[in-house]
Amino acid sequence: MNDTDVQKQIQQMVRFIRQEAEEKANEISVAAEEEFNIEKLQLVEAEKKKIRQEYERKEKQVQVRRKIEYSMQLNASRIKVLQAQDDLVNSMKEEAAKELLRVSGDHHHYKRLLKELVVQSLLRLREPGVLLRCREDDVHLVEHVLNSAKEEYAEKAEVHTPEIIVDSIHLPAGPSHHKEHGLHCSGGVVLASRDGKIVFENTLDARLEVAFRKKLPQIRKQLFAVAAA
Repeated sequence: MNDTDVQKQIQQMVRFIRQEAEEKANEISVAAEEEFNIEKLQLVEAEKKKIRQEYERKEKQVQVRRKIEYSMQLNASRIKVLQAQDDLVNSMKEEAAKELLRVSGDHHHYKRLLKELVVQSLLRLREPGVLLRCREDDVHLVEHVLNSAKEEYAEKAEVHTPEIIVDSIHLPAGPSHHKEHGLHCSGGVVLASRDGKIVFENTLDARLEVAFRKKLPQIRKQLFAVAAA
């Protein structure tokens, strides 16, 4: 084999080695690119997952805030409704209290009412001796019906007529423009045992309070049944 042949073989070997190296380099490059793309895809998916999780977390926070705000608004609306209902009921009570002032204006009817109130109070106390307190303006009316009230009580309770002392200390007068919010009494009586341990308040104001408290559920039902439905 001469030098020319040797040179050709060497060149062939060089070309083969170069080609093999290029193919290997190309394989390495393709593999590296595929690995890079896979890793890049994994990173992208991981970031997408993080973004989705963060979005879901914030969305839940928004929903919770909306529920809280809705609940607060609903409670505020309910409080306003209840306040409006209370205002209406209280205004009715105030109107009823104003009507009580007219009761004592009719002396004939009021005198009969005072007698009934005294008898009722005596039946509740069932004491042989009591102290009676009324408004100063009502003293003469009370004294006028006192004997007949004692006799009626004694007959109903089947006891002796009780001793009733009209107190020199009087109940407050009715409300006026000058002291509209002060202590006042629309009429009626207060009876107490001699030792003061038992007291029965039978004023018109006290009876209104009891009646109003007793009838309040029915009043609310009639006034607000339609709104509740």
